Amino acid sequence: MANPGQDAKFFQRGKIEEFRAELHAAEAKDKKFVKRKMVLKKIVANITMGTDMSPLFPDVVQCLGTPLLEIKKMVYLFLVSYGRSKPDQIHLVIPNFLQDCNDRNPLIRALAIRTMSYIPIPVVTDALTDNLRHALKDRDPYVRKTAAICVAKLYAADPRRAEKEGFVEMLRDLMLDSNATVVANAVAALCEIGDRQDGVTFRLNLTIANKLLAAIPESSEWGQIYILDSLLRYVPERHADAELMAERIIVQLQHGNSAVILTTIKALLYLMNYMENRELIEYICKKMGPPLVTLLSSGPEVQYVALRNILLIIQRRPSVLKNDVRVFFCKYNDPIYVKLAKLEIMYRLARAENAREVLAEFQEYASEVDLDFVRKAVRSIGRLAIKVEAAADDCIQALLNLIETKVTYVVQEAVIVTKDIFRRYPGRYEGIIPTLCENLDALDEPEPKSAMVWIIGQFANIIDNADELLDDLCFTFLEESTEVQLALLTASVKLFVYKSQAEKAKELVHKVLKWATEEVDNPDLRDRGFMYWRMLAVNPTVAGEIVLAEKPAITTDSDRMDRGALDQLLLHTATLGSIYHKNPETFIRNAAGKALMDSPALNPQSRAVLVPLIRTQLPPTAINVPGPGPVELKAGDLSSPTQAPIPPSKSDPSAESNSSSDASISEPSTSQRTVSSLEDRNASAGNDPYSNLDGAFGTYMVDEPRPMTSSHQGRHGDDEDLLF
Repeated sequence: MANPGQDAKFFQRGKIEEFRAELHAAEAKDKKFVKRKMVLKKIVANITMGTDMSPLFPDVVQCLGTPLLEIKKMVYLFLVSYGRSKPDQIHLVIPNFLQDCNDRNPLIRALAIRTMSYIPIPVVTDALTDNLRHALKDRDPYVRKTAAICVAKLYAADPRRAEKEGFVEMLRDLMLDSNATVVANAVAALCEIGDRQDGVTFRLNLTIANKLLAAIPESSEWGQIYILDSLLRYVPERHADAELMAERIIVQLQHGNSAVILTTIKALLYLMNYMENRELIEYICKKMGPPLVTLLSSGPEVQYVALRNILLIIQRRPSVLKNDVRVFFCKYNDPIYVKLAKLEIMYRLARAENAREVLAEFQEYASEVDLDFVRKAVRSIGRLAIKVEAAADDCIQALLNLIETKVTYVVQEAVIVTKDIFRRYPGRYEGIIPTLCENLDALDEPEPKSAMVWIIGQFANIIDNADELLDDLCFTFLEESTEVQLALLTASVKLFVYKSQAEKAKELVHKVLKWATEEVDNPDLRDRGFMYWRMLAVNPTVAGEIVLAEKPAITTDSDRMDRGALDQLLLHTATLGSIYHKNPETFIRNAAGKALMDSPALNPQSRAVLVPLIRTQLPPTAINVPGPGPVELKAGDLSSPTQAPIPPSKSDPSAESNSSSDASISEPSTSQRTVSSLEDRNASAGNDPYSNLDGAFGTYMVDEPRPMTSSHQGRHGDDEDLLF
């Protein structure tokens, strides 16, 4: 094609009638097809700009008979854009598709197969089936690698046809192809199919995994990513297998592409769950550090992706970057989202040896101009004091210095974290309470105000004017948020327990309890008020023991993610899941879950938190419809052990695949099938009488980073079963 600079003139909006007239005029005296090429370039440019060119469908299709490759490319691009929206006219193109599928030029053969796979219309899919089978065995590797991706597209459009025609098995055979690009595309297609909830479950054995590794050096960057990602579908049976495979792929950490590096790290983290050689694990962790640090010299977008992945990695393997906290210090020109991500990682990597320099950085950040960043920095100082006891004194002094600045939002955050420090180190830092009380007027948000109320109530025995302070705070009790009202209620009861003889304390607690039980609509607040009132009326001594009971010390355990959920999230390194810190099942429709698979080589620590992926079963219950009709079976009759299972229909494609003794698809039910590799061919058919119903019932998942334990949703095409 022409240079991009010369094509800029075509990006001008035109009218449908003008383009149609130009196409008709180009049919005469255009032996070299120059005029036709120019018109098609204008049409493609208008499609790119968002102009609807679909009325030109029959006129553009006539150009498909032109023997020029450049024109065929533009016509096929037009068909990709508008083919599915013209099901009544698509039959005009079928003869050209069939002719191009048998063309001598491999580029044209691949182009025809690729375009047909983009048009999920039955008449096109019927024509594609036989030609795709031939393309998968084509002598040219370019055609084979294009056909491999087309299988995934066909599976997305019609999974039953793709399985019945044996395309999944043909993809499996392509993994042994002599061309590395074909191998990579076959793996990519199988992974795409396996990541669907209604797709086959793609597993690798040791032989195939080793052959895929041999194809990595000759593959492109995308091919390397697909092959490395597929290694997560191999479950090592011996420690030595996992260790040998890790040694073979560790060289990919030296790659210049950030996606290859992160995918290699994902594969290494996965294989480390199946290793027992501690020295090798430490060596791998040491090797993973420098590539991750190198990613931080990229642009801000790549930095952010790397930082979000690093945040997960250091929670599971802290030794990876334990000595590299300096590289996460914020720069003046970092975007705010990068600064916040670095701040969290600095806190995670902080320990007694580097706490002083980390604290100095936090203090520097607390004087920045960005409000959210300053709040996060001040809060990080308090979290550092709780995490590293040796740095607690310095952190308290830093917080006092920040409070003296009298900046409202700084004082508020300092009060919040000071409350947690009091709980972490009881009896050590109560001397700073007068300083906090002096800044009571600066607290105008619910969280800092409730924290200050807790401090006054908890230490009312050592604060001389605690009753006056609480009385002033209670002046606006009915206008406060529920969080502050609950804190005031509890604090007033604590004050009464400490100073039960003081008249002011009696008046205050009576007034607050009366408000809470009679004038407040919130049920939590009202119920707590009634509970306190009854306890104080029955036995004030016992009430004091309950309200002032010793509280558990605050630790940093709550900052850590659940180990099982963390292991699951690390299987999604370098994906959107690692950025959101959520399993893809929670935000991507039809995404299949991932989890560590049990095997003799799995570490005891990983096995203890293993999250199994359980297939959803249909409930064996009958549906009772009131009204006249035949006698309906009871729920118990359906699950009776004496009832014979319903045999599958002879026309059912799943029954046909089950009858093959050497098939590589093991089908306990049609909602879960397993494609094993060449050595795992003997699979037994399942006896589930409800297997032909698939996963017809799904459930909703809460949108939180928690382990996903089941797969849901039905398969495409299940409506066909309902017709019978």
